[in-house]
Amino acid sequence: MKIIILGAGQVGGTLAENLAVEQNDITVVDTDHTRLRELQDRIDIKTVVGQGSYPQVLRQAGADDADMLVAVTNSDETNMVACQIAYSLFRTPTKISRIRSAAYLKQPELFRVDSFPIDVLISPEQVVTNYVRRLLEYPGALQVLDFADERVQLVAVKAYYGGPLVGQAIQQLKNHRPDVDTRVAAMFRRGKAIEPKGDTIIEADDEVFFVAANTHIRKVMAELRRAEDSYKRILIAGGGNIGYRLAKALERTYQIKLLEHNPDRARFLSENLNSTVVLLGSATDKALLEEENIENTDVFCALTNDDEVNVMSSLLAKRLGARKVMTLINKAAYVDLVQGGSIDVAISPQQATIGSLLTHVRRGDVVNVHSLRRGAAEAIEAIAHGDKLSSRVVGRAIREIQLPPGTTIGAIVRGNEVIMATSEVVVESDDHVILFVMDKRHIADVERLFQVGLGFF
Repeated sequence: MKIIILGAGQVGGTLAENLAVEQNDITVVDTDHTRLRELQDRIDIKTVVGQGSYPQVLRQAGADDADMLVAVTNSDETNMVACQIAYSLFRTPTKISRIRSAAYLKQPELFRVDSFPIDVLISPEQVVTNYVRRLLEYPGALQVLDFADERVQLVAVKAYYGGPLVGQAIQQLKNHRPDVDTRVAAMFRRGKAIEPKGDTIIEADDEVFFVAANTHIRKVMAELRRAEDSYKRILIAGGGNIGYRLAKALERTYQIKLLEHNPDRARFLSENLNSTVVLLGSATDKALLEEENIENTDVFCALTNDDEVNVMSSLLAKRLGARKVMTLINKAAYVDLVQGGSIDVAISPQQATIGSLLTHVRRGDVVNVHSLRRGAAEAIEAIAHGDKLSSRVVGRAIREIQLPPGTTIGAIVRGNEVIMATSEVVVESDDHVILFVMDKRHIADVERLFQVGLGFF
């Protein structure tokens, strides 16, 4: 697939890296020579220096025969105009745009063929807000991902001493919880993937990914770690777009305090939030944190636009007694460094956003893509079509499907029924199949599995 990416920032650069590995023809456009050179040194892509909304720059990038334009510059206006030009001059089939401003997002009629012809809108702030909300709903989870309209969820947890299943084989879960239907889809031990089999022993500190119907998630989590009380008191550091959206979304359910250092922004927050207590001050002010009873805070969320402030304020909050800390990290290299120590959950905006973008790049009927382990692996929801003659999966038991190495099927959603994947389950047409791909080099092979042969037509 020939794809033009406008913007070589965190999101654009991460997307280019993901897609280049999968043998796509990628061209990245940016005004920053240095950033493009650094990207080209790491991965095999083409680059064009220039303003992404200019027709001649798009033509130079190959817009005449591009399959997709992904506009993720820091300017909403540049992204919108670029999509308009790609449609009007080049008839680009698929146009994806990052839109950050709520002023635009509140006017969906803007994004139609007769105005700004954008096929897919991506709002990183909204994606991260939803991501954090899910983590707060399930205390102790490292990642919570939705499939099939939230009927199925994939949850990552760190196994701890004291969990009933820790030190035992995975197959014992059925004996412990006969009322729960679940499947361990992936495991990581000391950073390396382990194929989960029935006799695999779960050890303390293993990162365990399991899939289950949303009604069973808490029961499975309780097998891997001591059950935690629900969160009530949350302190958010940073009143930018993400902090504001999160407070707005949570204030009816939790007791929220929001810390913002800019007086004008703090005034805006206090005028536009209902029950949230807005505090003026620095997230790294020890006296202020102590004054606000940080030791009684269930979750401290550091969501400023400065990674260093986020890390330092999180470490300080944890030392002062905050029960959990969640930290927004923009620099991908920092994520693995900080998570798992004093910082409980490191949130990468680009990794949270990348799945939304990849969903529209995948071939076959792929309706959901989630990035796992900071992009090292993926969870995919694909819809099976056709029959036994035209499809490689329909009409076949799971044990008969030739899955690529490192790929497993975790669950199947058939209508409103959630079916855990066992070797004897037969895939039917229109089933939503949840797959886990541990080696991203095999993504194309997974896509081919769900492409219908000509016999179907």
